[in-house]
Amino acid sequence: MPRGKGGTRAKIGRRVFAAHDPDRAMSISERFSTHRVENQVVPLGPCNLYETDLALRDAVQREGAGWASADLAAFGAVAGDEMMELGFVANEHEPALRAFDRNGNRIDEVEFHPAYHRLMQLGMQHGVHAYAWRHADAAGAQVARAALLYMHYQADSGTCCPLTMTHAVAPALRQNPTLAAAWSPRLESLEYDPRSVPAVAKRGCTMGMGMTEKQGGSDVRANSTRACLQADGSYEIVGHKWFFSAPMSDAWLVLAQAEAGISCFLMPRFRPDGTHNAIRLQRLKSKLGDRSNASSEVEFEGAWAERVGDEGRGVATILEMVSLTRLDCMTGSAGLMRQATLQALHHARHRQAFGKRLVEQPLMKNVLADLVLETEAATALSLRVARAVDARGRDPAEAALARIATALGKYWVCKRAPVLVNEAQECLGGAGYIEESNLPRLYRQAPLNSIWEGCGNIQCLDVLRALAKEPEAGAAFFAELDAARGLSTELDRAGIWLRHALDDRATLELRARRVVERMALALQAAILLRAGNDAVARSFCVSRLGDEHGAAFGTLPADAAIDALIERGGAGA
Repeated sequence: MPRGKGGTRAKIGRRVFAAHDPDRAMSISERFSTHRVENQVVPLGPCNLYETDLALRDAVQREGAGWASADLAAFGAVAGDEMMELGFVANEHEPALRAFDRNGNRIDEVEFHPAYHRLMQLGMQHGVHAYAWRHADAAGAQVARAALLYMHYQADSGTCCPLTMTHAVAPALRQNPTLAAAWSPRLESLEYDPRSVPAVAKRGCTMGMGMTEKQGGSDVRANSTRACLQADGSYEIVGHKWFFSAPMSDAWLVLAQAEAGISCFLMPRFRPDGTHNAIRLQRLKSKLGDRSNASSEVEFEGAWAERVGDEGRGVATILEMVSLTRLDCMTGSAGLMRQATLQALHHARHRQAFGKRLVEQPLMKNVLADLVLETEAATALSLRVARAVDARGRDPAEAALARIATALGKYWVCKRAPVLVNEAQECLGGAGYIEESNLPRLYRQAPLNSIWEGCGNIQCLDVLRALAKEPEAGAAFFAELDAARGLSTELDRAGIWLRHALDDRATLELRARRVVERMALALQAAILLRAGNDAVARSFCVSRLGDEHGAAFGTLPADAAIDALIERGGAGA
């Protein structure tokens, strides 16, 4: 066959040339492209965590803190925008222990990423640690402060630890007026000062806590740390703490054995002469979650301290602090639930499967509505308890309710948070399991609140103790249920069941979890019924107190207000 011009080779050459004609041929990038990115959900953008949360706004108004709405909205804008981004960074760059300086001097300091410090600065600037005390004359101040914490938790939970303890230390400090006068102005300051210098050189300070020891755990009366009285009235503390919260703080409340028994002490980072106190950070704890926060193990080698409260009354003294930190555990868990639910709603509204958006599909709608319902109930209970705590100094009935409802809420809401966050992850599928979403961080964080400040069994035993030794606590609880009597047959039946269950004292401790769970659900139902939103209240009563709900989320009955719940919960999605 001829191979010259016009032959086969020439024809082939023309075809090859044509195939590479840039006007006609596929580009290199197109030739090697394997897929197009589509049907992917963009991350939830900035949103005001207060203005878009109808359940929170309603609870704030209902529990008497509407006057603080402007402050709450201002913080909601920051928490839902800048703080969200800071939360990712602070948890990616965990704190590090720096026990010695370059010259070998013991300094026992913790280094944090700038994102952590910015989170602390914003939290303190908006009063997450001090709002209730700075507005102590206003009814509902504790409610407003709880709302601040609820929003902060959604952006970063780790920084809430030192803010919570700085807030909660105030009632305990009042048992030593001299200490309270010296420390309260700095603890209530809106200025964040992370410098490791004596407190007298700072305008703003934070406070931590040290109770837990290896041998005792929740049984703090088994603590072996010793406090030795000095000639000037101060104490030297010798011993060990297995879990020492917020080691970057300016001072801590600690428990130690004095001559009269276990006592409470204020231990500053620096001695009065300006030298480092003998507090030796042994290590930082490697934790499942809470990674932006530093938790430590310490040795006290004759650390200088001052007593708070009477010798031998340390447990009673520090419980003044613990009652507030337990409220924060409940409120923080509600915040985690809200953020997880918001993420699930956002994803479902923008993701398609089988020809329509996830939020339009009946089974997914049931799941989403159930998450919204659980979250609103947790939020409502948290802020109702905050109102009781706020009023306990002026209303004995509210004080009695705060006594029992704090333990009820701490038990139940903290138990529900991990399950709910996991369900929210499932709504996102694999996207909810990867770190680019914040759901893995929420999931790691969620179990913590049920552990610290007393695990579930401790809360149940506390409820039983209140019922047995403080009859007014039980009376206050049933008064809340009675105020909603006749509004729901399911709640009325639950009240009857509870009275019978509590009458059987012989096996009450064995059954305590079941009873406390039912008490928490009944209290949530009573709050929601009196709130007046029939769609929310009826769905909750039928599903949680009736027989119209399964063991998993997404099992609401067919006549539940599913669309209304999704609309209510998804304002920010």
